[in-house]
Amino acid sequence: MKRPLWSRQALTEALQLRDPSPVDVDGISIDSRTLKPGDLFIALSGRPDARYHGAGGSGRDGHDFVAAAAQRGAAAVLVSRRTGAAVPELLVEDTFDALWKLARAARARFVGPVFAITGSSGKTTAKTMLAATLPGCHASEGSFNNHIGVPVSLARLHEHAVAAVFEVGMNSPGEIAPLAQLIRPDVALLLNVLGVHLEGLGSIEAIRREKLSISSGLSDGGVLVAPDDLLLDGMSGAAKVISFGRSREADVRLDEQDPDIRVRLPDGRALALQLAADGPHRRITATAIIACLVAAGVDPEGAVEPLRALQPPKGRGGVLEVSGVRIVDDSYNANPESIRLAIAGLLELPVQRRYALLGDMLELGPEEHALHAGLAAACAGLDGVFCVGERMAALHAALPQQLRAGWWPDCEHLELDRVIATLQPGDALLVKASNRLFWKAGTVDRLATALGER
Repeated sequence: MKRPLWSRQALTEALQLRDPSPVDVDGISIDSRTLKPGDLFIALSGRPDARYHGAGGSGRDGHDFVAAAAQRGAAAVLVSRRTGAAVPELLVEDTFDALWKLARAARARFVGPVFAITGSSGKTTAKTMLAATLPGCHASEGSFNNHIGVPVSLARLHEHAVAAVFEVGMNSPGEIAPLAQLIRPDVALLLNVLGVHLEGLGSIEAIRREKLSISSGLSDGGVLVAPDDLLLDGMSGAAKVISFGRSREADVRLDEQDPDIRVRLPDGRALALQLAADGPHRRITATAIIACLVAAGVDPEGAVEPLRALQPPKGRGGVLEVSGVRIVDDSYNANPESIRLAIAGLLELPVQRRYALLGDMLELGPEEHALHAGLAAACAGLDGVFCVGERMAALHAALPQQLRAGWWPDCEHLELDRVIATLQPGDALLVKASNRLFWKAGTVDRLATALGER
């Protein structure tokens, strides 16, 4: 018999309900469109207050969608005012507070290892990798990494899961610590610190301190896993640090000097590392994942095969082959360092010619044009660069004439036919930009369709 996610008693206690819940629930939903039968629908209202350090909300009132949730089969609805729903209404003073209460209760009852991942780039890929190495693991969906997504992901954690992996993001100062303290990870991974969100934080040092605040939520005896070159000044709450990287000082070291790439462990063992979608940035991420397993006391030998077989999430470095052309779909997001690493990976591919379709990088602050132009050196080994966006005009201008394959002001004006006409069987094309450009516009799908039809 299937166990409910939340029994009526557990739900009543977690939410401190005056009137006991009359039903068990099988899932948690905040969106009536994706709700599954048996879910508890939480009617979030507007924007949370400053206690949660959240960067806004939808502005919509979930109470307006209670009837739709009931029609889709909600077991009950969590509301702050009566709506006359056709299913049980669990009444609370504030539904956002109630969501966080449910998240705290989920964490309090869970006894398996809990991991939290933050960083400027690659969080979702790292989460996917780590979850793949832990069969029966609960992992947060997509990029559920903010003041709403994290508590929803926690509230969905079944107490009988083997382990749990959560992603923690931020846009402005003060967001990470409350989320870390909600998750209370046994292992916190700080994947990297890059020039992302400079618009909101102002400097790399401010980003470093904000990312490092994930250590404030570590459980007793918790471990911080961090890059070997990261300054740890300002860290709090970590009983132990395990470092990863390419240097000999790293506790878990990526060794790319051997004919075969290996990850060297603190106990002297060396694991052969093979990845379905290879590249310098994916290798270092896999090394970080192995370091997390070491930190949790899990034998990393068992991670080798899952990492080898794992395909990256859509938009995060996977390779499509269409009409003999390899499209490296890294369109989900971008920053200067992640573009450099993606180009380095492109240069390693055994293909005839290598092109990049690059779009604007957002939230880089007053230095944004210089940061775009600064990518010119990384592009030197390519056969051509297509640029999209007002900011990418700076890179287009900085490139030597022979690399200027084209520039367009936005995705709407991008001439995909011109890109496709340049590509021949045996070529490779990297597609990368901030989320609001190629990912939102479905550029890779359009490109693949057009290539397949030519």
